[in-house]
Amino acid sequence: MVPTIRIQDIADILIMTFLLYQLYSWFRGTRAMQVLLGLGVVTLIYFATRFLELYMTSWVLQELGTVLIVLVIVVFQSEIRQALYRFSLLRHLLDSGPEMQPSQFQEIAETLFEMADKRTGALLVFQRGESLHDLMTNGVPLDCEISPQMLESIFYDGAPFHDGAALIKDGRIALAACHLPLSVDPNVPRHWGTRHRAALGLSERSDAVIVVISEERGELSLVSAGTLQTMSSASELITALDHLLRSDTEKPRITLREKLFSNLLPKVAILLSVCVFWALVTTRQGQITTVTAPIILNGIPEELILLRTTPEAVDVQIKSLSSLSPPPSKLDLTAVLDASQAKEGQNTIRVQNTDFNLPSGLSINSITPSGIRIVTERKLRKEVPVRVSLKGKLPAGLSNMQIVSDPATVEIEGPASQVSAVESLVTDDIDAAQLRRGREYQKSIRPPRKQISLLREAPITIRLAPRSKLR
Repeated sequence: MVPTIRIQDIADILIMTFLLYQLYSWFRGTRAMQVLLGLGVVTLIYFATRFLELYMTSWVLQELGTVLIVLVIVVFQSEIRQALYRFSLLRHLLDSGPEMQPSQFQEIAETLFEMADKRTGALLVFQRGESLHDLMTNGVPLDCEISPQMLESIFYDGAPFHDGAALIKDGRIALAACHLPLSVDPNVPRHWGTRHRAALGLSERSDAVIVVISEERGELSLVSAGTLQTMSSASELITALDHLLRSDTEKPRITLREKLFSNLLPKVAILLSVCVFWALVTTRQGQITTVTAPIILNGIPEELILLRTTPEAVDVQIKSLSSLSPPPSKLDLTAVLDASQAKEGQNTIRVQNTDFNLPSGLSINSITPSGIRIVTERKLRKEVPVRVSLKGKLPAGLSNMQIVSDPATVEIEGPASQVSAVESLVTDDIDAAQLRRGREYQKSIRPPRKQISLLREAPITIRLAPRSKLR
């Protein structure tokens, strides 16, 4: 059967395509992207093994997938947090403007020059378009706002983060105490320390902008594209940062057509992949199966007891909307009906779709019959005497003894018409010839009628007692 394409299906495909393209854009060129591609391949293999009914392989991949998801969340928690942050701003859909304002450059520049005057060494990295994930190692996640107090705390001499680099990403301090690759250029001046070599090495491998402060000379330098330039004032640094960083964010407005048709190859590939996945998911769409579901009644009033239910099961026609849902024939389906409004006598209860707990991807077409009949009666509790069922006769020496039970009476509960007719309950048979004076015997009570409950679980104690002591 060919699946029917609904408006909801088209929206489903477009939304999934948009989300996957955002993930591709955010993680492109990183190790996280390679992991996502690997998970995608594992997912395709899983669906293939499930389609081919390779039960053991599909089960192993399903269990492995759960472990891999947890592992990916743990290993790539910082990337996932950053992706959620970007998605919350919808940056690729709405041009919300630059991430760092000129006033922030002003504050940063003044703070850095104050640190230079105090001979506080610092290494500050501004990320631009290229990812620095593989170049900056051993960083400690911070994800905090940029402030003079935070910068001075990070690079304070003796602080834990003092000797590493801090990463400015998306207008926030993302990492601190990062290790950078050192420059291998043999022409680097010998008086440059490790900070300058690290700043130059990172700029040679990426488009990042790095500000470095010399602890020995109190100089502040700006490094970009393998070039180091000494800054003489805060205004000069502001101008340079504004030129290098603001130019990345102040781009001309892009039309909707340009957004849709730019980078077309990955967009088309993702769209086709989503369409294929949707087709696999809906291969069983429209399949109808009839399942017999037993009936369970909940909430019967305390003062009533259920006598019978007609019928005790219903036939349910279930329609599959997705191949991801379990086959209807393998469902353990039960109709749970509310009988809290039942009255004494005969009642009719309607069976509704909401009385079934169906997995996602399945829907109910019809229920036969649409209602059931139940018969209830007033509940009665009564105390009845216990009779000992004696098999044979007592020995001649015990003729003056009487067989008694402890307790002498028990409580029963059930339909009033049946409980009223019960005069006594009988124990299991006991051989009279085996009875001895002073000994006790345990026997169970024979169960009463099917719908009458005995309100005692322990067995009855039987013993011999002189007739003179009987009440």
